Amino acid sequence: MDKKIIYKKNDINNFIKFIINKNKSLNIKVEKEVEKIFYNIRTKGDTALFNYAKKFDRCKLNSKNIKINKNTIKSCAKKCPKDITNALLFSASRIKKFHLHQIPKNYKYKDNKGVVLGSEWKSLSSVGVYVPGGTATYPSSILMNTIPAKIAGVKKVVMVIPQKDLRLNPIIAKAAEIAGIDMIYRVGGAHSIAALAWGTKSIEKVDKIVGPGNIYVTIAKKKIYGDVGIDMIAGPSEILVVSDKKNNPNWIAADLLSQAEHDVNSRSILITNDLVFAKNVLQSINMILKRLPRSKIASESWKKNGKIIILKNLFNSHTIINQLAPEHLELALDKPEKIFNKVENAGSVFLGRYTPEAIGDYVAGPNHVLPTGRTARFSSGLGV
Repeated sequence: MDKKIIYKKNDINNFIKFIINKNKSLNIKVEKEVEKIFYNIRTKGDTALFNYAKKFDRCKLNSKNIKINKNTIKSCAKKCPKDITNALLFSASRIKKFHLHQIPKNYKYKDNKGVVLGSEWKSLSSVGVYVPGGTATYPSSILMNTIPAKIAGVKKVVMVIPQKDLRLNPIIAKAAEIAGIDMIYRVGGAHSIAALAWGTKSIEKVDKIVGPGNIYVTIAKKKIYGDVGIDMIAGPSEILVVSDKKNNPNWIAADLLSQAEHDVNSRSILITNDLVFAKNVLQSINMILKRLPRSKIASESWKKNGKIIILKNLFNSHTIINQLAPEHLELALDKPEKIFNKVENAGSVFLGRYTPEAIGDYVAGPNHVLPTGRTARFSSGLGV
C-alpha cells in the first residue's frame, strides 16, 4: 500500500489528530522582524517605508512615484490583452451578482412598551487591499477583495502591491480599473500593512485591511488587528475532495493539485471508497506534476501534505469533513446533497461531478477569500 493511501481506522484517526493538533505557532523569528518593521514605520514613516521597498523589492520609491492614481491605472489598463480583459469583465460581473445578494437589510420595530428599536447598516469609510506580487500575478484577488467593498458602499478602496520596478502590469491595472480601485501604492510586505494601519506622509491610513500575503504579511495583519480591522488570518490553501470511482482520475488529480501549486504548505486530501481509483488518481498526480508549470511547489506540497483516505461508505465522510473544516470542499459524486446537508464546517463547497474548485477561484461568483486552518468552524468567506 502506498504511504499516501490510508484506510485503517487508527491511521485515519491519527491523521485527523495530526492536523487538528498541528503546531500553529507563528515563526518567532519572523514575528520579531515584523515588530522591528512596525517600530520603524511608526517612528520614521516614509523613510522606513522607502528603505524597506529598496531592501526587499529592489524598487527605489519616493513620495512622488509610490502612488498610482486612477488616470495612470486607466492608461496602463489599455495595454491589457483583449481576451484577458473579457475574462476579467466576465468574472467581475459574476462576483458582483453573487455579492449583491449579501446586502443586509435594516430593520426597525416598536416593542410592547412603545420603545422603538432597530438596526441600520453602514459601510466602512476606507479599505486597504493587499495583493501579492511575488511568485505570480493575482488579478482575481483584486476583484474578490474589492467588489464586495464597493457593493457595500465603502468610500475609498486603495491597494498595495510589491513591485520590482515602476512598471505596472497591465493585467493588474485592468483588474484594478474594473474593480474601482481609487489608488495603488507600489509597495508590499509587512511595511505596507503598517503604513495602511497607521499612515505615513505618502499613505493614508485605512479602517480595514484585506487580502492574502506571505507569512510576513499574515503576521503583520494579526499583530495590527485592533488598530484596524482585518478579513482573517489566512493560512496555506486547502482542498478536500470526496469522490467515487465514476469520476475521471485525471480530473480529480488536477483538482487536488489546483491548491497544491499555491504553496508548499498547502494541503490536498482525497476521500474515496475505491482503492483502484485511489491508485489511478495517484498515478495521474505523478503524470501531471511532470508538466505542471509550478511543479516544484506542487510536488513538495503533495509530498508533505497530500493524503488519500479510503472509506467504505462515502456518505459517512461528513464526520471527517466537519473535523477538518476545509477551505475548499468538492463533493464529486451522485446526490452530493446527501453529504452536503450534514456538512457544518467548510469555506466553499462544490457540488457534483462537474464543479471543479478552480471555477471558484475565478468565475463562479462566491468569494475566494476563505477561512483556512480549520477556522471555517467559526468564520466565513469575505463578503459585503
